[in-house]
Amino acid sequence: MPDEEAVRLTLHKSALAGMQANRPKNLQRALEYQAEDEGPQAEAHASEADFQNRLYSSHSTDQLVELWRKQLTQWDYTEQPAWSDTESRTDERRAAVFDLLGLQDETRKLLNALIPVPKASGAVVISDEFTPWYTPQSQQGRSWYWPAYRRLLVEKGWPETAVADLDSASDRVVERLANPTDEAAYQSKGLVVGYVQSGKTANFTGVIAKAVDAGYRLVIVLGGTLNLLRAQTQRRLDMELVGRENILRGAAEYESDYADDPAWSKGKFLSHNGLPSALGGFDIVRMTTRDNDYKSLLQGIVALEFEKREPAVPLYDPRNLHRASARLMVVKKNKTVLTRLVKDLNKIKTPLSEIPVLIIDDESDEASVNTSNLNKPDAERTAINGKISELLEILPRAQYVGYTATPFANVFIDPSDAEDIFPKDFIVSLPRPEGYMGVQDFHDLDSVVPQEERTFANSNEKAHVRDIVLDDEEDDTALQQALDIFVLTAAMKLYREENGLGDRFFQHHTMLIHESVSTAHHRELLGRVTQLWWNSGYTSASGHERLRELYETDLAPVSHVRGEGHAVPSSYDELARYIGAAAIRIGGDDQPIIVVNGDKDIETGEADFDKRSIWKILIGGQKLARGFTVEGLTVTYYRRRTNNASTLMQMGRWFGFRKGYRDLVRLYLGREETMGTKDIDLYEAFEAICRDEETFRNELQQYAETIDGRPQVTPAQIPPLVSQHLSWLKPTSPKKMFNAQLVEKRSPGQWEEPTAYPSSTPALRHNTSLWTPVLESLSSAPTEFSYCFESATHRFNALTGVISSADLLSLLCSLKWGVEAQFAPHLAYLKEITASGKVEDWVILAPQHATGNKKVMLGTRDRPFSWFNRTRRRGPLFGAIRDPKHVGVALRIAGALPSSGDPTTEQYVRANRGVVVLYPIVEPQHKAEVEATGRIDTGKVVIAFSFVAPASARSKDGRVVTFTTIDSSDAAIINMDEE
Repeated sequence: MPDEEAVRLTLHKSALAGMQANRPKNLQRALEYQAEDEGPQAEAHASEADFQNRLYSSHSTDQLVELWRKQLTQWDYTEQPAWSDTESRTDERRAAVFDLLGLQDETRKLLNALIPVPKASGAVVISDEFTPWYTPQSQQGRSWYWPAYRRLLVEKGWPETAVADLDSASDRVVERLANPTDEAAYQSKGLVVGYVQSGKTANFTGVIAKAVDAGYRLVIVLGGTLNLLRAQTQRRLDMELVGRENILRGAAEYESDYADDPAWSKGKFLSHNGLPSALGGFDIVRMTTRDNDYKSLLQGIVALEFEKREPAVPLYDPRNLHRASARLMVVKKNKTVLTRLVKDLNKIKTPLSEIPVLIIDDESDEASVNTSNLNKPDAERTAINGKISELLEILPRAQYVGYTATPFANVFIDPSDAEDIFPKDFIVSLPRPEGYMGVQDFHDLDSVVPQEERTFANSNEKAHVRDIVLDDEEDDTALQQALDIFVLTAAMKLYREENGLGDRFFQHHTMLIHESVSTAHHRELLGRVTQLWWNSGYTSASGHERLRELYETDLAPVSHVRGEGHAVPSSYDELARYIGAAAIRIGGDDQPIIVVNGDKDIETGEADFDKRSIWKILIGGQKLARGFTVEGLTVTYYRRRTNNASTLMQMGRWFGFRKGYRDLVRLYLGREETMGTKDIDLYEAFEAICRDEETFRNELQQYAETIDGRPQVTPAQIPPLVSQHLSWLKPTSPKKMFNAQLVEKRSPGQWEEPTAYPSSTPALRHNTSLWTPVLESLSSAPTEFSYCFESATHRFNALTGVISSADLLSLLCSLKWGVEAQFAPHLAYLKEITASGKVEDWVILAPQHATGNKKVMLGTRDRPFSWFNRTRRRGPLFGAIRDPKHVGVALRIAGALPSSGDPTTEQYVRANRGVVVLYPIVEPQHKAEVEATGRIDTGKVVIAFSFVAPASARSKDGRVVTFTTIDSSDAAIINMDEE
């Protein structure tokens, strides 16, 4: 680096350092002030003009830009700062920062171009009211472990925005815990919802760091039900939070329980540069280690005793609390282990009522939730739930925070059961992290691209998903292809390492085969896969011929359009020389396969990603499902069946971060799997889960906004927001689901789609007769509508009409429903906006197919109308009814989207106008009849509709939902009877 660059960088570091603890200040004055200390060389760079000139030739990765990125990001993310009333992560906040810095317009433009304003949404919070106590001012001078953890993340290469996101999201949790120094004891219970394998551990590590800094002195992490997962969580916390000095506590390096861990010898464990207590901080004492779960402690369990510098005052008094060491234990959800812990806690001399405790429950919907009906005589809680309740009972200052990617079991816990773990105080939904590959990335949800036009470039399914359709159980065609693509992608990784990414960039490369939880089946599968592997002949002529075809028809075309700039061979011949090295890397030790299921007789190797580089095929079940991270997972062969969404979602080990090989990921899924008496499509199942999850998150997002500073939805009112898209795939598997009943749902400017239509012939005939005059009043010829988004134009033809708000409301009030309660909250809203004049009329759109013969004669005039084929998914409920290309136009007419320039659509836009889109549905069992004659009994037609209320039809208070409470003993939101 030239000398002047070093001088300039040092000068700006000093100037910004002087602002970090306070507010942005005039940059020119700050540079001039710091230049006095830096010497004559610095004075030449102590001006905004010099800074501006340097920015003209800067790149986004230059050190000076990175320095400013870090500081600007912190100011962008600061919530409710004293120096500005602007919202965080907005253009207005950035402008306020620039104003305080006194920057010229040109400097602002340059900085915004190099460092764009981060506008990704933050964590969504559904919360009861709480008393704010956790503020930057309250923590001044006490933070030790959070700054150390933050520093570690930056050193690991986390982008500044990701660190700021974590900082903000963990604040949302910690501020809702009880103040550990309060005299009055309070137990806060909350739930944090992330995505499968998306960084939940990073969040709770941040929460623990901030909680111990604030004064929590006993941290109990419930680390899953398996030793594998508990050990993985312990290591992560030891490495990134506890640190080397707290682990060693004066012992020699070789005595560490991580002495055989490569990360320990490479210096990747956090270092505090000394024992924290000797440097003005406080120590964390580990009560568990990587290899040892909680065990009864000897000598009167001295290790659990808390030291009190002022014996006359309680431990939670700041005079004691901030001098005491914290205790950390990572405990398996096991009845024996938890019984041992409860017993030891009851023995210590420190009054349990004085100890601020934080309980983190990882995978909180597994084992922790009570599934016993406590209304029955002599009923007892299930084992783990009972022990957690016991811990909460003996530790009145304990805070409980559950973490999961599948929250439905937790939100269906009875909120009236004070001893249970219902998240009564808060639910935090974490944002989807940048670079994360989740369930949406394997599906084409609401794609407007016709099926026949989908390609590797525009279809996630075509790019990443491969079907398993077998002739019989002996058919290994799909499994052989999955093994072949695993070898090809291994060769691609070696090729990329040699062409830009560097040696050993890919530490791990794995394939997961998951068909069953049966160890006997794993033994049989091990034999089959072993035989396939050794007969594959990857270095033979026939092997190369097979791989060449797969490369040219699958791997190459996908990587060419989805490679994100990574190296792709021009031909198979260029890749061929890496095939042998890849096969040796996988099976050179004669053990290409690792079985991980707890059956010691057939475990052929240990899947310990922390200790060694693993390029292997993994066969497993439960141990490799929930919570455990399969590193480097590139190819998955999945046929496991289950009938609840939470379990199925947790099996999705193929979700996660895939840096450098996202385009190589392949998912082989069973499309015709037998479960009981029915055949199921696992791809369809995962798509349904995706819709359930996104609907739930969108509902949380909508209701998170407070009204006059008060929450409009509390955690106790969440269950009605849980949806289910497949009849056989329940959201979760608790025996009871309690809560509140939705009375009114206000949805201005939103597409709403009732799905609970009747199935009886008289009811369908009745509804069709109500809609017939509307259909007959529509235009004689269709109109072409379009709405242009940035990426695509949605275009369709529709018959049109207009109906008054009073006439439509009269019609809707007369309709019959399969489940009346489903439409009732919408009807209540439509009555309210009609009576108040917030909607004057409704445009009726009846989409018509551009081609084909899907026409049916309806009404007294025998007019042909396009019909749509849809299927009921759960009892009377249909799945998605809409065609995605119809949505944009409807939202525009209702004022929810800006104009996209289509004059036809704009003709229909008017204030206080809503839109109704009609879909005459012919169900599969009647399809042949209508195709043959073009006619059908009106008792066999479902006139389905969607509506968009005017975007202006909002309530004065901004509230969007109204609930009434139902007694938990009287009703359940979702019927749990099996079909």
